[in-house]
Amino acid sequence: MERFTISLDADLATEFDTLIKARGYGNRSEAVRDMLRNQLEAFRQERGEARHCVANLSYVYNHHERDLAERLTHLQHDYHNLTVSAMHAHLDHEHCIESLILRGPSAEVRDFANVLMSQRGVRHGQLNMVSVEIGTDRHGHPHGRDDAAHAHRHEHIKPKN
Repeated sequence: MERFTISLDADLATEFDTLIKARGYGNRSEAVRDMLRNQLEAFRQERGEARHCVANLSYVYNHHERDLAERLTHLQHDYHNLTVSAMHAHLDHEHCIESLILRGPSAEVRDFANVLMSQRGVRHGQLNMVSVEIGTDRHGHPHGRDDAAHAHRHEHIKPKN
């Protein structure tokens, strides 16, 4: 772990300490690390370096909007290769919230999110992407009563930073 020192004027330090306390950080270092991760992630995505990602796409929609629920379902099926999981909840008699866990090439995830969020009747859409490195590994796991190991190929997804 590397250490570095920064200087802050008194007002900025006070505001930062208020933020740290409000967000429940144990110390300034934890807060600075999270801020740096967020900025580095944004910079990677801005430069197109985030080739693969995991993401959460959340949105609210009016299920009475003409054919909207059906259109959203069709879109999710069209992009089924990106969808890991979906959660749906009813907010009131008209509105639903959905949250999709996605993974795949960043450009495809972003395209899917944009297509879905631009549907008439979808509101409050937000995409949160995290860049990942994808590695593969081949190793054995014991199976069955004889505990013989069979080689399997696994994809490992490791968040950057």
